[in-house]
Amino acid sequence: MGALAVGAIAFVGYRLWSSGFEWGKFTASLSGLDPFWMGISLLLVALTYVGRALRWAVMIRPLRPHTSLWPIFQATAIGFTAIVFFGRPGEIVRPYLIARSEKLPLSSQLAVWLLERMLDLLAVLVIFGVALSQIQASSVHPESRLAPVLQAGGWLVGITAIVSLVVLFALRQFGTAAQKRIADGLAFLPERIHSKVAHLLDSFSQGMQATRHGGFAFQLALYTILEWAIIGAAFWTLLRAMPATAGFRVQDALILLGFVAFGGVIQLPGIGGGMQIVTVIVLSELYGVSIEPATGFALLLWLATFVAIVPVGVLLAISAGLKWKNLAHIAEETEAVEGEVPAGEGRGS
Repeated sequence: MGALAVGAIAFVGYRLWSSGFEWGKFTASLSGLDPFWMGISLLLVALTYVGRALRWAVMIRPLRPHTSLWPIFQATAIGFTAIVFFGRPGEIVRPYLIARSEKLPLSSQLAVWLLERMLDLLAVLVIFGVALSQIQASSVHPESRLAPVLQAGGWLVGITAIVSLVVLFALRQFGTAAQKRIADGLAFLPERIHSKVAHLLDSFSQGMQATRHGGFAFQLALYTILEWAIIGAAFWTLLRAMPATAGFRVQDALILLGFVAFGGVIQLPGIGGGMQIVTVIVLSELYGVSIEPATGFALLLWLATFVAIVPVGVLLAISAGLKWKNLAHIAEETEAVEGEVPAGEGRGS
């Protein structure tokens, strides 16, 4: 992953250098934003955080049948702010704060967190697969040699989504038996890797057990669909806000969302990471957008989907009496479990 990140950064750096990057065009692309579409996009981004809090409340209902939405939303806003400040280790802050506010074991909230990651991964795979398989109907630059490859890749991604869904169903319906069967099938892996995979399966299994309670599986599916529909709409309206991308279709927004969601696996403190790099590459290489507005949109996307929540998260942390140095210490504890949990937020917003 590190080599991939370095390669992507080097590629974008080369493109900036070789294309004679013009700062005037860059600033013009941002000064020409449509305030209406920008405002709609920011509103939709704000709704995604509410949606995540609602879905988390559903997932902990077997443990806390009568929970309040506000503490979970508060932890969500602070948690995503921690990701901006601390990078990937900040992901531990949200389940920690929810466990503390709801007086639940941290292990139970880590299991919920892993289930959320799996649900989001499945949603991204479905969106990405459908979008890529329909790439001929999109606005991908006709001279792009990647278009046929991406279309074929769409079907592969779709098959992966189906396999992931089967694994989720097995862990939900058969629990320990399915977990043991999968672990036994992976016995050929080195012991260190196998133990981590077994730990993951155990956590996923714990999280999936919550969906066995009446109607929860349907609610989780519904909230996940709504969450990613809002994220997709936020991407599309943000594209509409910039003149260089205003003509993008819904398919194009979904293709970009898929790439960005996968690029978000690479997280750097205060920067976000691969999300911006992937955005520039996709817009310039697949859609023929000039490097200046492509870079401008990458910056705009980062500000709208990550930085916009920071003032809210900081204020909520202060009102709750939390100190950022303590949250940083909590985030450092992620180092102990790094590699045992899925990386990245798996989100476009």
